[in-house]
Amino acid sequence: MTVHKALGNGFQEVIYQRALEIEFTDNGISFSREHEMPIYYKQQQIGTRRVDFLVEGVVSVELKAITKLEDVHLAQAINYLEAYDLEIGLLINFGSKSLEFKRLINSKFNQLAQKKNQ
Repeated sequence: MTVHKALGNGFQEVIYQRALEIEFTDNGISFSREHEMPIYYKQQQIGTRRVDFLVEGVVSVELKAITKLEDVHLAQAINYLEAYDLEIGLLINFGSKSLEFKRLINSKFNQLAQKKNQ
C-alpha cells in the first residue's frame, strides 16, 4: 500500500518491483526477487519460472501493472502456487487507480505435501 500511495499507477511492473524490494528491506522482511523455481510434470523437470518475489521462503508474490486484474491472472498465480508447492500467494496489481490485491490459497497444498512424505 505504501508503494502504491507514493507512486500511484502508470509505471511499468519493474518500477513497482524495485520499490517493493526497498520496502521489504526497510521492514526486515526476508525475500528473493525474481526467484527461479523449477516446474515439474510427472516428476520430471520441464522448465522453470520466475516468481516476482518469494517472501520468507513460503509466500509467492506476483505483481502486475495493468488496468484491471482478470481471471487469467488469478489462474496463473494459482498455477504457480501448485507448481511450486506453496500454500499462500499474493497477486498485487499496481496498475489501477486503487491498489488491487488478492490473497491466494493453494487448495492442493496438503495433498502435495502428503505425497512428498510418502
